[in-house]
Amino acid sequence: MDLCYQLSVYEKLEFKGTEELYRKYGFSEDKIYDCMLVENKGDIGPDYLAVALFYYTFSTFEAKPTLWLEDIFVPEEYRGNGIGTALLKKLCQIAVEKDCGRVEWTVIDWNEPSRQFYFSLGAKAMDEWTTFRMMPEAFKKLAES
Repeated sequence: MDLCYQLSVYEKLEFKGTEELYRKYGFSEDKIYDCMLVENKGDIGPDYLAVALFYYTFSTFEAKPTLWLEDIFVPEEYRGNGIGTALLKKLCQIAVEKDCGRVEWTVIDWNEPSRQFYFSLGAKAMDEWTTFRMMPEAFKKLAES
């Protein structure tokens, strides 16, 4: 959970996560996401060096599942050591095993180092698509109308 908090600080976003919520949605019988953690095998430093949270959606166009990478985070002091590449490689292996039609994620526009990293791995920016979001106030209002 600490890595998710660090990601929120890096992206300048409010962190609302609690251990209870992460357990409920990721580690219960009805879990809705999976995660991978990169364990620190050394004697010093944090227990975990990186995290990736992902889940599956379905592409109506491909008629196959899509592996959606919600977040991937490697703290700055551990970047450049192949950790992010290893995480994305494992995610792509999972996508192959699950017969996914694609792997997708978003990145904040100002995060140029990450954008360049993704391009270097063969990812393409989907400039013709706009991401929409409804927050609870908006979706509850619509649900109750």
